[in-house]
Amino acid sequence: MKIISSIAELRDHLRGQLRTAFVPTMGNLHEGHLSLMRLARKHGDPVVASIFVNRMQFGPNEDFDKYPRTFAADIEKLEKEGVYVLFAPTEKDIYPEPQEFRIQPPNDLGNTLEGEFRPGFFTGVTTIVMKLFSCVQPRVAVFGKKDYQQLMIVRNMARQFALPTEIIAAETWRADDGLALSSRNGYLSVAERAEAPALYRELNLVADAMRAGHLDVSLLEKHAVQRLAERGWKPDYVAIRKRIDLQPPTAGDLATREPLVVLAAAKLGTTRLIDNLEI
Repeated sequence: MKIISSIAELRDHLRGQLRTAFVPTMGNLHEGHLSLMRLARKHGDPVVASIFVNRMQFGPNEDFDKYPRTFAADIEKLEKEGVYVLFAPTEKDIYPEPQEFRIQPPNDLGNTLEGEFRPGFFTGVTTIVMKLFSCVQPRVAVFGKKDYQQLMIVRNMARQFALPTEIIAAETWRADDGLALSSRNGYLSVAERAEAPALYRELNLVADAMRAGHLDVSLLEKHAVQRLAERGWKPDYVAIRKRIDLQPPTAGDLATREPLVVLAAAKLGTTRLIDNLEI
């Protein structure tokens, strides 16, 4: 595996590759990330991964400085997966000058759910993804469903800008107890880690209730938030939305069985966890 930090060197190394499959990451790789690499290989060759902790998508009071960085261990894992190139730029490589041009997602998608609680987050995400796509020029790129809203925003961006990159969705990788794998899970104490699967169980309760015909969306959301709060969580939201655009379902949508997804974000101690489940 070749490790490259320079954009010019990356482009030179990948010149002539027409089926590149790309997996962008922020490092601290776990089995969920590695499953993305394996899925990428099914859709293209060679596989290129990136590691870049993007300051632009962190808010002023978020965890940019303490975000786990495990570069040596990440390299070993990627080598075992047969990744062809690891693009590991520095901030100076990616932002040699202030990034004054930025991608702004539409308000109805970018300012709801995660966008409401993390202002500017999706502007940072879409800007870096667009820049990475420009550097790698992949035919396909793989994103996990755990970051459901991010996946949808990136997919819509690629379509509206007519990018020559197909966005592939990967299923969420979970621990045996149901907790979605995340780099931030490492922040959890032993007791918090034991409690953390309750978030996924709550999503299943909501989904099961809807499948059983309980269609009072606001009541289901309210009760889920209450149950989490009673367990000591600090919920930001539990939201039932349409998969197609992440807008709240209307009565007509519920009557026609519009495909839905229930999404949640909540703090357990000081760690903010997100998850979702398609209904």
